[in-house]
Amino acid sequence: MEYRTLGHSGCAVSAFGLGTMTFGVETDEPGAHDQLDHFAEAGGTFVDTADVYGDGRSEEIIGRWLASRPADVTGPVVLATKGRFPLDDSPNGAGLSARHLTRALDASLRRLGVEAVDLYQVHAFDPWTPLEETIRTLDGFARAGKIRYWGLSNFTGWQLTKTVHLARALGAAGPVTLQPQYSLLVREVEWEIVPAAMDAGLGLLPWSPLGGGWLSGKYQRGQRPSGATRLGEDPNRGMEAYDRRGTARTWDVIDAVQKIADQRGVSMADIALAWVSDRPAVASTILGARTTEQLDSNLRAAGLQLSPAETAALNAASDPQPTDYPYGQLGIEQRDRHLAGGR
Repeated sequence: MEYRTLGHSGCAVSAFGLGTMTFGVETDEPGAHDQLDHFAEAGGTFVDTADVYGDGRSEEIIGRWLASRPADVTGPVVLATKGRFPLDDSPNGAGLSARHLTRALDASLRRLGVEAVDLYQVHAFDPWTPLEETIRTLDGFARAGKIRYWGLSNFTGWQLTKTVHLARALGAAGPVTLQPQYSLLVREVEWEIVPAAMDAGLGLLPWSPLGGGWLSGKYQRGQRPSGATRLGEDPNRGMEAYDRRGTARTWDVIDAVQKIADQRGVSMADIALAWVSDRPAVASTILGARTTEQLDSNLRAAGLQLSPAETAALNAASDPQPTDYPYGQLGIEQRDRHLAGGR
């Protein structure tokens, strides 16, 4: 397992992280503990959860695992959780206000059975709470020893940049990470969000790197999903809904991934995960699995390095193809000139 720092912090994490959204929902507690054991045995250290995962059950399951394993197993774990979304319908039951975040973090610490989390992430932007209030609250958590670092999740480029510069102006600890959706199927983040994160020195923690399972090869062109898969059970599920994501570009990307996987003699998931992990500024790629077998399969990508030709082929197939300047071909040419030292 390779290790990288969380953005501009000095904290090292495994290049692949364990996402725990399935814990307490699709994965029962024994299965979740088995995943955590296998992840730790493979050298994994970064464990990512959130208070809304399973309405708090994910954090509780992780807490019981931490309490039941020896220190040499749990000691290397870099623990991350999130707050923002509601767990109840009270007037202050959601958002990034000082009141909600304080109550949310205290509840997360109780469920996890720890005095502090390594990384506390605001789960999404809150347009109703002054950003200064949120930053001062997070800085206070760090000064109180409840969190060691804080980060952002699902922020746009302008929201990220405003947060970073306002934290500096306030003399407060700023964010060290951004957790965006990022995969061969979702590359639009490269237009604004990734450059903004790189400019600020933030490490990326991509979620859904397999595009909701699409890049694992489980779905076939012209065949609506069925059986014991997420889309088989609910074809209209979320962002990876079959009719929404099953575009010509998606199938072109899948074909390119399949071709390289066949040539390498590895799984499609291995190729898709290796591509994301090798993108600029990526600190740890979040793996999400229902079963230990799925997790073990995905962890095989930890030792896979794509060639420049393979990366170029995947880039070409997955290009979102923006229509015009500044993101289209003229914008790309200008960017490349700048990177080469020209104007």
